[in-house]
Amino acid sequence: MADILINVIIAFLAGSLLLGLHRKVMARVQLRPGPPIIQHLLHSLKFFFKESTFPKNASMPFYVSIVVILAVVWVIGVIAGPVTHDSLLILFGVYAVYKIVEHNAGSSSGSPYGKLSCVRAVLSAATELPLFAAIALVYLVTGTMNIGEIIAYQGANGPLVFTIPLAALMFFVLILSKSPYSPFGITKDKTLISGFETEHYGFLRGFIMFSESISWYIMVWLFLTIFFGPLSIIELIIGMILMSVVTGFINAVTPMLNPNHSIMTQITIAVVCIVGTIIMVLI
Repeated sequence: MADILINVIIAFLAGSLLLGLHRKVMARVQLRPGPPIIQHLLHSLKFFFKESTFPKNASMPFYVSIVVILAVVWVIGVIAGPVTHDSLLILFGVYAVYKIVEHNAGSSSGSPYGKLSCVRAVLSAATELPLFAAIALVYLVTGTMNIGEIIAYQGANGPLVFTIPLAALMFFVLILSKSPYSPFGITKDKTLISGFETEHYGFLRGFIMFSESISWYIMVWLFLTIFFGPLSIIELIIGMILMSVVTGFINAVTPMLNPNHSIMTQITIAVVCIVGTIIMVLI
């Protein structure tokens, strides 16, 4: 139990700082000073002490419980990932529940911005193809979905990023789509204010930001672990920093795509990567 708590705290703190770095990189690229790197962490903690408000037309108690579920889901992700190195299928299940929560958090608030965001969340489900495909391709090469065994395979045969680079690219695009201010971030487009988060204040927003920090940490950790093999703590930290810097730079110089273009672009990249990877593996 202590190990789980420590890993959850590490995931929250590291994820918060990485998201703060991501935002700082975007600001510097756009010639703005930007907030301090610790700002995301401070905001996350601040909301737990702010007054909580509840819209009159929100679907209570679902409006509250769905946010708590979001936090619980990513805590399970920490347990299945960094703590136990369990099956990829568990993390896939965590991500699937996250998509359901993303949808229902918007629909339960009663806000028109939240409702439009939840509709876009349904549309964006089509762009989760890279996650399905990446898991399948990793299994095709390694013969296992257990994270610990995948790490051991790379220790003996070299990083998968050199064996199936297009699968790694596909997974990177998925991570990019979940990063703040992504060109593919249609559920939180500025035209929707804050999307499904628009009506969540106080401790509810605190839970959401807590979940965002952990989810970023888990996704980046999973990418580095699955495609770069056994890494030391120092290598993992450097990799996470580089991932946050690279995604921040891309988001800073790339305009937001409209929903149709966003979905079609991601699907096209996924299909090309899947076909290319299969050809490489068969040859």
